[in-house]
Amino acid sequence: MSAIKNVLDKLLAGLCIALFATLVLVVTWQVFTRQVIGDPSTWTSTTAQYLFVWLSLFGAAYVFSERGHIAVDFLARKTGPRAQKAIGSFTMLVVLAFALLVLIWGGMRGVGLSWGQNVSGLPVNVGQMYLALPVSGALITFYAIHHLYKVVVGREAGLPINEDEEIGRHTSSMPLIASQDPRITETRLDPRLTETPDTDDDTQKGR
Repeated sequence: MSAIKNVLDKLLAGLCIALFATLVLVVTWQVFTRQVIGDPSTWTSTTAQYLFVWLSLFGAAYVFSERGHIAVDFLARKTGPRAQKAIGSFTMLVVLAFALLVLIWGGMRGVGLSWGQNVSGLPVNVGQMYLALPVSGALITFYAIHHLYKVVVGREAGLPINEDEEIGRHTSSMPLIASQDPRITETRLDPRLTETPDTDDDTQKGR
């Protein structure tokens, strides 16, 4: 499963870069035709809107792959490893339900209802543009199952973001938990680790 995730991550990253670059080019051409030529392009506005939607959906899937979304984990950080594991599992189940019901099921219904509607100025229909919903939903579903499995078996922490400025953020495949970070534990147990050396005494001893 990790190998499949790595391949999907690379494909998603490349797709997001391509969508962003295309969006920049389309918007640049739109501004050029309106401000310089004085004859605004008729297709750029609609194209930019759909490109932005696609970029948002696939970008959200890619960030979720890295567990990089913002998490309000103030209270969860105060709990122990078991509670954090339960919270992490519950969070993945909620995301999984949202991806299945809203993005995939709802997206497919939207695709079916709008498949016959043409997009003004583009050789595609609205249903084809709505395909980004079920496709991104399928990706998020896979990532949710992947992370849920790792959290349950203990190969991944329940909380993806570490919670203390002196630790920083960790969004790797093995994110740390504040209560388990050895640097925090050692600092709290041994106050000598936080003491600054007395430079005057050291200088006098050296003399």
